[in-house]
Amino acid sequence: MASPVSLDNPLFARIWIFMSSHETDWLRDRRRENLEGLSGRVLEVGAGTGSNFGFYPETVTEVVAVEPESQLREVATAAAAEAPVPVTVLASTVEALDETQPFDGIVCSLVLCSVEQPEEVLRQLFALLKPGGQLRYFEHVASRGARGGLQRLADATIWPKLFGNCHTHRDTEQMITDTGFTVQTSRRGYQFPAWAPVPVSEFALGAASRPA
Repeated sequence: MASPVSLDNPLFARIWIFMSSHETDWLRDRRRENLEGLSGRVLEVGAGTGSNFGFYPETVTEVVAVEPESQLREVATAAAAEAPVPVTVLASTVEALDETQPFDGIVCSLVLCSVEQPEEVLRQLFALLKPGGQLRYFEHVASRGARGGLQRLADATIWPKLFGNCHTHRDTEQMITDTGFTVQTSRRGYQFPAWAPVPVSEFALGAASRPA
């Protein structure tokens, strides 16, 4: 069990609670797609308001969801009570999670962009995952060209302050493979039209495994 950890960001929490209460069908479909086929005991990293909870398949026997932001955690705890599978929401970060039993699956949804040290977090996740288990990820990723320049500008100015340390120009999939995961399925796409000047438009959705 994790020791209680809070990393509160009241401004971001208010923004995210509003945004998550107005998610589009497109975004909910990506969340559902990210969770399809999971089974057993699952760790969710950075649960936010619990937007994923309603989409877990019944083959999942337990979800341990860590969320260090207290306002978000309060909303996530309420969402856990309505989930179709058992969900426990913990006041913790991955780094502080005290777990000796490995997980069958790990879920990251729009979270690896905001952790302070993504490589360290991924190493922790690798250690927490059973050999043969899957890391499911749905993440904003670095773009090339003009959008990449916009991302670098956003990351160096106001974006991380407004959006809970979100850094838009991260090569998340490369970090996943560098950690030792094997990417099994992956696709890229855009949340907004390719021409729209939005830093978080491009995403990667995929499944990576810890080699058995």
